[in-house]
Amino acid sequence: MAKNFVVFLPLLIFCFVFPPPASSYSSNQTDRISLLAIKSSLEDPQGALMSWNQTLHFCSWNGIQCGGRNRDRVVTINLTSQGLVGNLSPHVGNLSFLTTIILKNNTFNGPIPTEISHLRRLEFVDFNNNSFVGEIPTNLSRCPNLVRLNLVRNFLSGAIPTDLGFLSKLETLALSANKLSGPIPPSIGNITTLTKLSLGSCNFNGEIPESFGRLRRLTSLQLYGNSLTGIIPPSLFNLSDMQFFDVSVNQLHGLISSTVGLTLPNLACLYVEQNQFSGRIPNSISNASLIEWLDMSSNQFTGPIPSVGGLTQIQEFILHSNLIVDDLSFISSLTNSTELERLDVSDNMLSGSLPESTTNLSIHLSWLYIHKNKIHGNIALGIGDLINLVEVNLSDNFLDGPIPFVIAKLSNLRTLLLGNNRFRGELPSLFGNMTVLSRLHVDGNSLSGNVPTSLGNCTNLLELDLSDNNFNGLIPPEVIRLPSIAIVFNLSHNAFLGSIPYEVGSLKNLAALDLSSNRLSGQIPNSLSRCVSLQQIYLDDNLLDGEIPSALSALMGLQDLDLSRNNLSGLIPAFLGNLKLEKLNLSFNRLHGEVPTTGVFRNITSISLDGNQGLCGGISELKLHHCSGVDSPIRKLSTLLKILIPILVVGGIFVMLLVFCKYKGRMGNQTSFVTSHDSIGGQFMRLSYADLLKATCGFSESNLVGFGRFGSVYKAILNDEDTLFVAVKVLNLAVKGASKTFMAECKALGGIKHRNLVKLVSVCDSIDFQGNNFKALVYEFKFNGSLEKWLYNNKEKTDKSGEEIRNLSIIQRLNIATDIAQGIEYLHYGTGSSIVHGDLKPSNILLDHDMVACVGDFGLAKILSSSHEISNSSIGIKGTLGYVPPEYGTCESVSMQGDVYSYGIILLEMFTNKKPTDDLFDDHLNLHSFVSMALPDGVMEIVDPYLEIGELNSGKKRECMSRILSVGVSCSNENPKDRMPIFDAVNELSTIRNWFCS
Repeated sequence: MAKNFVVFLPLLIFCFVFPPPASSYSSNQTDRISLLAIKSSLEDPQGALMSWNQTLHFCSWNGIQCGGRNRDRVVTINLTSQGLVGNLSPHVGNLSFLTTIILKNNTFNGPIPTEISHLRRLEFVDFNNNSFVGEIPTNLSRCPNLVRLNLVRNFLSGAIPTDLGFLSKLETLALSANKLSGPIPPSIGNITTLTKLSLGSCNFNGEIPESFGRLRRLTSLQLYGNSLTGIIPPSLFNLSDMQFFDVSVNQLHGLISSTVGLTLPNLACLYVEQNQFSGRIPNSISNASLIEWLDMSSNQFTGPIPSVGGLTQIQEFILHSNLIVDDLSFISSLTNSTELERLDVSDNMLSGSLPESTTNLSIHLSWLYIHKNKIHGNIALGIGDLINLVEVNLSDNFLDGPIPFVIAKLSNLRTLLLGNNRFRGELPSLFGNMTVLSRLHVDGNSLSGNVPTSLGNCTNLLELDLSDNNFNGLIPPEVIRLPSIAIVFNLSHNAFLGSIPYEVGSLKNLAALDLSSNRLSGQIPNSLSRCVSLQQIYLDDNLLDGEIPSALSALMGLQDLDLSRNNLSGLIPAFLGNLKLEKLNLSFNRLHGEVPTTGVFRNITSISLDGNQGLCGGISELKLHHCSGVDSPIRKLSTLLKILIPILVVGGIFVMLLVFCKYKGRMGNQTSFVTSHDSIGGQFMRLSYADLLKATCGFSESNLVGFGRFGSVYKAILNDEDTLFVAVKVLNLAVKGASKTFMAECKALGGIKHRNLVKLVSVCDSIDFQGNNFKALVYEFKFNGSLEKWLYNNKEKTDKSGEEIRNLSIIQRLNIATDIAQGIEYLHYGTGSSIVHGDLKPSNILLDHDMVACVGDFGLAKILSSSHEISNSSIGIKGTLGYVPPEYGTCESVSMQGDVYSYGIILLEMFTNKKPTDDLFDDHLNLHSFVSMALPDGVMEIVDPYLEIGELNSGKKRECMSRILSVGVSCSNENPKDRMPIFDAVNELSTIRNWFCS
């Protein structure tokens, strides 16, 4: 028997070293089955997993990379930004050769499966920006080769597992922006291979572990936005490779190490703001010569500001909101900081005069913030040499003398805030040369003379505040007609004379108008009715006369109206009770007659009517006498109507029902117009380039959701709770026309709000950290993406079940089509002027959580003064091939009929699954004629084969589709005069939808 064993021993060794093919085949099947199990637990609205089927080898599937001993084992899964939704199947633990799994920027939810610990070869895990919940698996320590673990921006809870400290090869541990809590385990300090540790924006408490001092390779430490207490362990200031150090927004206290600049020589960014640090700022900080950003704001530092002249590469020097008491001599040392871009020493107790050396600061200086101090004296003329300044805030000091005219040399200046000082003299007329200026505040000074008409050249102004000065003369029409002013126009508490210029009606995007406490006379102009975005109007304490104009009834978003202390006469108009007013002050005028009892007049605390001797009636709390005399006929008529109305209603009820049935669809649509006048002014966010840089993770490619000719669109999160999602459209200013599209979108969306229009949250017109111009538009993020993706990326079936992947049903398409039409109808007829979109197409239609369609991308929009106007473009007609109406090719004019044509093509495309540029079409056949020839009998032969029509008989199906497509054909007629008006399209589609659902 021993002899036989010796004979077979070589064979056994051969079989062990070279296993039979059947084993490899079994392993292949394990990987295939595991991947299919992962797919089965996911929703795939974008069709990213269509290739995961039985016809292709799994090594060729999207996002899969194979390797291993026989080159046929799964080693990498990379499904970045694929729109996937669902749980991660525990079968992932069967992919035993897996080294890399990247699932970032999806919507994976549920817990992270504990089976992932079976993957002994695993090196890279990146689940960034998903919705995983539950705790971090404690057995991850069984993955001994793990190098990178990124779980940022999820909803993970619980504590950090102590056993993670056994991952001896880990270089990156990123857990920021979760719901993790408890103390940070000291065992993390055992991972001496760590180079990046990111634990910010969670709920960690306790102290920073002393063991972190052992992380000698650490280059980036992020602990911001927690509830950490205690001091920074001194050992952390010995990590000589540290480049990025952020412990901001905690409850840390104590001193900053006196050796910080000596022991951290490679430090580029130091953030310790919003803590409770005290004592002096160490002088050694000047030895960190590579530092770029330094933010020590909102602490309790005391003593002098140290010399920081050695920081030759500094970009941001911020000591905002401390208790520093000293003069401004330290600024002289900053003249050696050749890369200084931002200087912020605001909200301290700095005194003395502004030194001449301020004008010798870095030529790269873009942001200068010295507000809220006790600085006095003049502004040096040399400030005009800092030509790259973008924002200057010197407000709330004791500066005096004239405002230097050389400030007008700052051609890049966008924000100039000089309010609440002691400036005197006139406002320099050369300020009209600053054509990119968006914010000008000189309120609370002693300026006098006329407002220069040259300010009318500042066509990018969003805010103008000249209040609390001694300006006199007339309000220049050139200034008050600037349509760009959208946030505030404040000339209050001056000595302006004359009437309110009729040109005030040009402020269509304005949220707040304040002309109070002047000497203005005449009547309130009717042109105010065109300022449809107004939320606050203050005209009190003037000499205005006449009646309250009925034109104000158009201001449906008005919240606060103050007309007190004037000479207004006549009755209080009833329409004031129909507005959304929260406060109304009509006191001390000459008003008479009956006080209304609706709307704001029902709340005694919201109205003020004192000093009007002729008023009567109203709610009982006003304690006014009952109306009589001249008002008695009105009261008698009211009593008579109370008797007659029931009789008239009974007699006319049948007629009313008929009218209601006939116009039901159109009346329902008009209701949306009432809400559409709400201004975005009260919700307009102020965002800087730095805010958007942080919100998009440095405009990373992982957050890129789309791009076009004029720029790229990024997904971003604006708040620490990771709940405020927005889309940031960054303009590529190197492309000709990009700046014009920026202005077009600002003008088109700045003052409108509608359920079916993408909401503009903010605009950013600034420069980046390299000194380049930067323009971006910030919109509400629509989680279901574009209509184009829904039409063309959801057509595959699953491998076995035969069940169709989520697709748009007929009712969904009808709802979307109606939404689009209502958005266009509002653009054309719902505002004071008509807006032509100019580039309607499926990729510009976005869908929110509830599949409500919103029209977006207004880069080619034109604003017309009336619905009959045609706009002549000096840059030629632009748009998208297939959706541009034929008349645009023969002239340079745009009109509302052009938008109707584009909408008709979209409607036909939605229900036929045929793009207007399909290869089927040529010079003799287009989408319009293709559908027109099929109507009415052949309509079912051309509809989208994936369309879910529902349980209808064949006759009703054909009739339904025939009626829908007829609307599209009518809208896309070649002759503009033959096209169906958009409001008729809305009514017809609403009728079809009601009939379909009946």
